[in-house]
Formats: sequence, structure tokens, C-alpha cells
Amino acid sequence: MSTLIKPIITEKMTSLSADKFAEKGFRYAFVVHENANKIEIKKAVEKLYGVTVEAVNTINNNGKLKSRNTRSGVLVGRVKRHKKAIVTLKKGETIDFFAGI
Repeated sequence: MSTLIKPIITEKMTSLSADKFAEKGFRYAFVVHENANKIEIKKAVEKLYGVTVEAVNTINNNGKLKSRNTRSGVLVGRVKRHKKAIVTLKKGETIDFFAGI
């Protein structure tokens, strides 16, 4: 079981990892396995990126109900649910997601 699924790279998360918000340390978000706990997430980030994690906050996002009108009628579905983790690193440490590109 892989604890970390993928990093979340959005405008909001990029601004959280910017210098102006980094008084306590840079913050990064990841989509994680739904059964992963904070200790497992911390160990996985430290092992994969070689940084020191100070705090881990988790969020469970429920799948939203979506519908759309088509010629054949209304199609109803659900967006997949997922769990996010916001990881705060030790002050002065960063993660570069684009180093290998």
C-alpha cells in the first residue's frame, strides 16, 4: 500500500508554500490513501523527499453528487471521495516537485 498517491499542485497550495506564509515552515498538500494515519504520512514524506516534517493535518473530502442534462435525460453520478494531507515542514526546508523535469 502506497501512503502518498500524488501531490496537490494548485494555485492555493502554491501560495501556502510561498515565502510570505512560511513563518512556521513551508506547507505542501498530498492526496493520501484513505486508511493512512498522520504517523504513516509523516514517515512517507520524510522517506520520499528527505525532509523533516513538523506537523500533518488531514482532511476527508466526501464525493459530491453531480448531474447534467442530456438528450436522453438526466445523468447523475458521484465524484470520487479522497483524503488530503497538509504537511508542514521544518523551517528552512522545501520540496521541489519539478526538479526532475
